[in-house]
Amino acid sequence: MKNYDTLIIGGGAAGLIAAVFSARGKKSTAVIEKNSLPGRKIRITGKGRCNVTNNCDVRTVIANTPTNGKFLYSALTAFPPSEVMDFFESIGVALKTERGRRVFPVSDKASDVAKALSDAARSSGAEIINAEAESLVQSDGSLSGVRLRDGRTVFCRRVIIATGGLSYPGTGCTGDGYRLAESVGHSIVPCRPSLVPLETEEHFDYDAEGLLLKNISIKLTDTVRKKVIYDDFGECELHRYGLSGAVIRSASAHIREEKPAPGRYVISIDLKPALSEEKLDQRILRELSVANTGTVSDIMQTLLPRGLIHDVLAAAGTDGGERCADMSREHRRALVRTLKCLQRTVSGFRPIDEAIVTSGGVSVREIDPKTMQSKLLPGLYFAGEVIDYDCYTGGFNLQCAFSTGMLAAIN
Repeated sequence: MKNYDTLIIGGGAAGLIAAVFSARGKKSTAVIEKNSLPGRKIRITGKGRCNVTNNCDVRTVIANTPTNGKFLYSALTAFPPSEVMDFFESIGVALKTERGRRVFPVSDKASDVAKALSDAARSSGAEIINAEAESLVQSDGSLSGVRLRDGRTVFCRRVIIATGGLSYPGTGCTGDGYRLAESVGHSIVPCRPSLVPLETEEHFDYDAEGLLLKNISIKLTDTVRKKVIYDDFGECELHRYGLSGAVIRSASAHIREEKPAPGRYVISIDLKPALSEEKLDQRILRELSVANTGTVSDIMQTLLPRGLIHDVLAAAGTDGGERCADMSREHRRALVRTLKCLQRTVSGFRPIDEAIVTSGGVSVREIDPKTMQSKLLPGLYFAGEVIDYDCYTGGFNLQCAFSTGMLAAIN
């Protein structure tokens, strides 16, 4: 097959941006993508809206990258959020900034981002080869090509591995890049899910399954260190297995163990963050006086979604059947404390195929941070989630994919 200057394995966020900058640099470029449609994972990110980046500075991105954030300094400096935003505007994707400085396409369609990237790669001169990479081909101690699963060999001068991690395997992220990197001597840091729902020891009632709580706040406490290691405000989703939602996924990134020790991590949910305990107590007193002959369960409907009432009452030590007029001060105070601090003990992560990103991957110790080139094999580069870094939610993961892809391409 044709001999290329740059061959990119993986047509996701990092791979497509690398293709654009490689082709714009007058290098003959091709992307090997096993899916029939490039950018498949991009199309489902941000619940189908695609949180392109975060409208912040480089230091903020690094602060929101708990694993190997400093390694990304050169890449982020070379292609910071402001320039990523300018790039997308230049290829026809109008952007807007929302709460938390999250950047989305004005259309709210992730497919627009994926299509614009694919079109930009092709219009810049890059080719897209619909095939699957089988192995790397070496000659005289350096890369000379990629052998495809169908037996063909594509020759090249440089290879960028941008195959993603293990999250969302249905989009093609099945760990191919790890296998290719290992085959030439690279170390792979064990992978685990990140930005993933959490399983808890306590189970919610069936009526609470899928319930979305808005405007709540959470705290994640490490009981061994006796320290709150994460707190946030936003949305949380309840499930029989435990908790999901944006704030929970971000909290999961702070649990660094592959399997959390029993009882070590506790999530406290403040169901009424706008009210102090004193004001919440006063409100409940008013509700009790108005519904004097009713039951405690009756007044709970003015405070909580119906599906959550049973769990909160159980955690407060009451079944809710007592009359409002008979509710003791002790029971009332227990209810207030529960509403302000509904606790769930983390027992583990949900499967990696439910994670937004993968923590782990090709060791950064074996990659030059100034070029993204392998320190072990000349001509081999890495970009995106295949590298051992992971970020919090808010557009930071895609930003790092774009930055590393661009840096690999220009080098």
